[in-house]
Formats: sequence, C-alpha cells, structure tokens
Amino acid sequence: QVQLVESGGGLVQAGGSLRLSCAASGRTFSNYVMAWFRQAPGKERDIVAAIKWSGGIPFYPDSVKGRFTISRDTAKNTVYLQMNSLKPEDTAVYYCAARPSPVITTPSILYDYWGQGTQVTVSS
Repeated sequence: QVQLVESGGGLVQAGGSLRLSCAASGRTFSNYVMAWFRQAPGKERDIVAAIKWSGGIPFYPDSVKGRFTISRDTAKNTVYLQMNSLKPEDTAVYYCAARPSPVITTPSILYDYWGQGTQVTVSS
C-alpha cells in the first residue's frame, strides 16, 4: 500500500530554515498530486504547498508564498518542502499527502494518503 514518511522537522529560530522530506512508496505516482499540509493546535489542517508528480506550476497559499518551495525527486520518490524565513506562526505539525488527480486541489478531505506528520517549531 501507499506509504508516506516525513522527516526533517525540528526546532528553529525565527528567520531560519528547514527542509522537510517525504519518502513515498507503494505506487507509481505519475498521475498524483503531492502536497504538504500543516495543523497547529486548535486550528484546521491547511495546505501549504502542492505539486503534480509530473511537474508543472506548484501551488502555495499567500501565507507561505515566497518563503516555501515544494519540489520532488522522481528518481528517489521523495517530495521536499524547503522552508525559509520561518516565523513563529509556522509552528505546526506538517503532513505529507497524496491524491491521484490530474489537477492540484486544496481541501485536505480530498487527499487519500497521509504521512504520520513531523513537528516544526519556530521560536522567537
């Protein structure tokens, strides 16, 4: 079955950077959308980045645009989230997610597969 395993979370100071990794297995993901979501305590799970496995223009919400970059290494079956200029409000559990779809979609409920989550904490 599909398995998504995140890594790379941790504690960083405001203004710092982290790179999250999502190792994907169990499928050929050629027709999939890969995405990163985050959920802070007491808040909804919201998308922070998405990209088609086949490439193309990524999606970012305004809250992270210009600071976060999603990419993928198809040879390694790995999706990355490069996070720069981190802010305390970026503190959350970050989840990798996947959905078979020809187009990028944003609601978390539409995604079929999820990783276990990795904690990102940004201190001020």
